[in-house]
Amino acid sequence: MSTTTTAELLKGAAELFPDEVVTQAHVRHLDLPYGAGKFALITLDNGFDHTKPTTFGPGSLANLNTALDQVEKEAADGDIVGVGITGKPFIFAVGADLKGVELLKRHEDALAIGKGGHEVFKRLSGLAVPTFAYYNGAAMGGGVEVGLHCSYRTVSKALPAFSLPEVFLGLVPGWGGCALLPNLIGADKAVSVIIENSLNQNKQLKGQQVFDLGIADALFEGADFLEQSLIWTANVLKGDVTVERPEIDRGESWDQAVAKGRFIADGKVHGAAPAAYRALDIIAAAKSGDLQAGFDAEDQALADLIMGGELRSGIYAFNLVQKRAKRPAGAPDKNLARPVTKVGVVGAGLMASQLALLFLRRLEVPVVLTDIDQERVDKGVGYVQAEIDKLLGKGRINQDKANRLKALVSGVLDKAEGFSDADFIIEAVFEEIGVKQQVFAEVEAVAPAHAILATNTSSLSVSEMASKLKHPERVVGFHFFNPVAILPLLEIVRGEKTDDASLATAFGVAKKLKKTAVLVKDAPAFVVNRILTRFMGEIQNVIDEGTPVETAEKAIEPLGLPMSPLVLLELVGPAIGLHVSETLNRAFPERFTVSPNLAAVVKAGKRGFYVYSAENGFKPELDPEVAALLKQGDVVLTEEQVRDRVLDAVAQEIGLMLDEGVVAEAQDIDLCLITGAGWPFHLGGITPYLDREGVSERVTGKKFLAPGVASVPA
Repeated sequence: MSTTTTAELLKGAAELFPDEVVTQAHVRHLDLPYGAGKFALITLDNGFDHTKPTTFGPGSLANLNTALDQVEKEAADGDIVGVGITGKPFIFAVGADLKGVELLKRHEDALAIGKGGHEVFKRLSGLAVPTFAYYNGAAMGGGVEVGLHCSYRTVSKALPAFSLPEVFLGLVPGWGGCALLPNLIGADKAVSVIIENSLNQNKQLKGQQVFDLGIADALFEGADFLEQSLIWTANVLKGDVTVERPEIDRGESWDQAVAKGRFIADGKVHGAAPAAYRALDIIAAAKSGDLQAGFDAEDQALADLIMGGELRSGIYAFNLVQKRAKRPAGAPDKNLARPVTKVGVVGAGLMASQLALLFLRRLEVPVVLTDIDQERVDKGVGYVQAEIDKLLGKGRINQDKANRLKALVSGVLDKAEGFSDADFIIEAVFEEIGVKQQVFAEVEAVAPAHAILATNTSSLSVSEMASKLKHPERVVGFHFFNPVAILPLLEIVRGEKTDDASLATAFGVAKKLKKTAVLVKDAPAFVVNRILTRFMGEIQNVIDEGTPVETAEKAIEPLGLPMSPLVLLELVGPAIGLHVSETLNRAFPERFTVSPNLAAVVKAGKRGFYVYSAENGFKPELDPEVAALLKQGDVVLTEEQVRDRVLDAVAQEIGLMLDEGVVAEAQDIDLCLITGAGWPFHLGGITPYLDREGVSERVTGKKFLAPGVASVPA
């Protein structure tokens, strides 16, 4: 394809995307040190600071193409000895502009984006002089790939984030990543970067790791990174530095690496999302070293995936977590929030201690725990201090900070002594309405008039908890998910009487805690537990009716959930699962059942349905004692029938929750499931999947989302 058609291709694509934030490609010339010659340096810059990272849309690719026209001529004429490419401060480039991808409606337009990127980037390896990429800051996706087309690469030690995140979103690295990376560092390391890191919640590499993997040829300090890179470049061009790269093993180890990638993908998505498998096919074919065939395969995969539902769901999920999470729907004016200078925690058990640690680390204000006896109080404070010591041991905080944090945490038996000057008091005591009401009555008697009283209840009514207080308007639900340090979701529950100032303060605290806060109505079990309980309840029902446990579990695999339903039950604890199902059964007896088999498992003191043994590779096996407890009917369903029943139940529940106004929109349900229950990005949570599979319309008569929200625009 000649450059004229590349320019035409990009011009056509740019017309589809009028709102692109266009990246400029500035060319400047400099004399390299040691008399190495005249050098052309291209800087990618969109004109904004580092908070708006540089991306590649069609207009941006066209600008880079024009810059390459210039340096190609200079190289051919012998005016320059080399070409470098770098980014603005803190940012190299973070890949394709996904906002443009969302707008594409036709396969040929999607194909043009893939081809356009390849045609421009490929020119870097086709120049008459060596090319150098200087990864000075964050580099992702196409930003990584443009550097892979260069002859040499350097990386800054200060680089915070480097990745090929495409598979995580439902794409493949489509501008050279799948073909070039395994041919540079070997298939095994490439599979780690492209598949494993991506599916591991989009894990990022730091500068040192980029160098250690062999992606970059040299590593320099951040302070004078470009200067050092140019000195190194001069030495390479003069022949004083020779870059040695290891021989790539194209034998059996390549096939083993691809097989390892398939094993990882199966474990994470169970064949339910195509992106990882398409990427692995291209990596497998790249063994031959035929780069053009690899690029053509990337173009096809990219176009197919862009026109598929998975990517649209992935981008939708990404936008929920990156954008919607930062502006919670229905949150009151943040200027109403009151300052929080001291936090009280009622309870000193594991959940309460985890909360104390989180408040302490994020707010850095005094945190005081109380409980019913000194031993428990000491244990809670001890837990927090031990966790701070662990952070110190890992080098996450320094000695000064550790000392300061430890001095801020304390425990007392007397609530009056502990809470008389607290601004925010949260309870994490036993999940029983009478106990919670009593705790709140005791706290209200001693807390200042402005203090927020928060409850970490997972299923009880916040309004009922506040009903006997003099000031119910300051009670708010603050429901965290376990483990508190890992799961980002915080369901903020507005009781019937909760006022705007209390709610605004709760949202302000949530932001400081770096949690994803979603406003939910005070309805039984709120969002995540209500959906999960309905989901689990239907699985329990089919088991109780007679379907084998294994069939019921396998039926759900195509959803690609982080764990199977009964493994999840083990994590939550069967007793808690039973308690929540009883709460919901009281509220909605026609839809929520209490499984007699689950009740029997809890009564027998079992921690779950499974046992794990070393000889079976720690795979879950049905516990013979649990199997003996199960009383099943004789209705045996197929996997497909189980899946239909479970998904119908979930769709019905979501429809009812939206009708009841439990959250503002379906988007909030998905945001809750992604951040609170680890539901997959490639499903977009759940509603795009239910829409795509026809379940929403079958059950509720309509789709949950408008066309184009998590699907190809009409």
